[in-house]
Amino acid sequence: MSTRPGQAAAGADLAQLALDFHHTHQLLDPAAQGVQNWEVRITSAGTPVGSLSAVRGLYWKSDNLRERMVDEQSFPALVAAQLLDEAGRFTYEFEEFIESASSVLVIGRLQVEEAFADPLVVAGVVAAVIDRLTDSYFAVVLPAKNACTDAGSALLAEAGTLLSAQEFSDELQIIDNALAAPEEAAQRVRSRLHSLARHGGPAAWDEDDEEDEGWDEDGEEDEELTARTAAVLRVALEELSEHLWQDVAAVGDAPLGRGEGRVLGLLPPITFHQDQQWRRQMARCFDDLAAELAETGTVRPGCTGEEMALHLGIDRAKALTRNRPRLVAETVEGLGADRRDFDWDWCSTVLFEDHDVLMLFDASLDGIEDSGNEINQSLGLANLAAADWFVPFRPGQARDPDRGFRHS
Repeated sequence: MSTRPGQAAAGADLAQLALDFHHTHQLLDPAAQGVQNWEVRITSAGTPVGSLSAVRGLYWKSDNLRERMVDEQSFPALVAAQLLDEAGRFTYEFEEFIESASSVLVIGRLQVEEAFADPLVVAGVVAAVIDRLTDSYFAVVLPAKNACTDAGSALLAEAGTLLSAQEFSDELQIIDNALAAPEEAAQRVRSRLHSLARHGGPAAWDEDDEEDEGWDEDGEEDEELTARTAAVLRVALEELSEHLWQDVAAVGDAPLGRGEGRVLGLLPPITFHQDQQWRRQMARCFDDLAAELAETGTVRPGCTGEEMALHLGIDRAKALTRNRPRLVAETVEGLGADRRDFDWDWCSTVLFEDHDVLMLFDASLDGIEDSGNEINQSLGLANLAAADWFVPFRPGQARDPDRGFRHS
């Protein structure tokens, strides 16, 4: 198959894809101890669009894993013949090929509708199956090009390549879960799928290429937050504000000790000796950004303190979408969905003029906040010293100086 990854799926609704895992275990069946058959159903908005079969071969639970997998026939039998000897032990060649696998996951049968018949989509499905059904002691076996007998196996072969599988033979390729490369490849696949789902085109495969193919950097519409993104970001900022005000009450003017402060401790070390008034102004940065989001649906940091607050807000919003799905669902209830929802990396790129403030976390750049610092001068940095964090970038657009504080 020669489809460019992401090309065939560009018109499909990838955001609605879901996987249903099905496995029936016969409690007293001795054959069920060594091999598990899993059927993974692929659905889009609840409608079946494909399926994938996976066989888990558990070496230490099998009487003879080779015989047991041969009994499954088809691709698992081919895998067993190449990876295991007659006594059911892994071959010398296989043990030399991998780090420490003690079990195998064999993925050899795929059916998928044409709209989703894309190597990138299949790689994303396979990566999810690997996450669900394996650990670091598994070797994942996929067909190589010479073992492809149909369109489904050809897609699996291309997916294996995208996931950094290595050719074991002319017919098999293997992903060694003990290595870092496959997980890094899986992360790239997920990132490209997110880009494809949100923007209608995948990001470039080269992880060093930051170009986002789906956006016109001069387009005004590209800089608008979606309603659901703005709502979750506002919740994140309000949560951080509440925690920071609690920090202010607890710490006061005292220097910040090791591990102290739910939010104060997240700031760069140059802020740890600031007084209570400085900390109150920092807390107000979160409040100002949340209020701007509520009023306008978007946000632009107006000083260094607000830049830091927004960075922390985006990080917290990303964590909420990963860890608090129920809270997020309640937050966005009634708001229209958009394929660009919750693209926090995009927010980090678009909502800032620069990321200079993040250099304050780099210990190797100690002193860079000083205007007399050589690096500071060469890069033309400004307002990085803690005393300057609340100086407006654009005085003509400064916030009302009489707006006060949320807490007295």
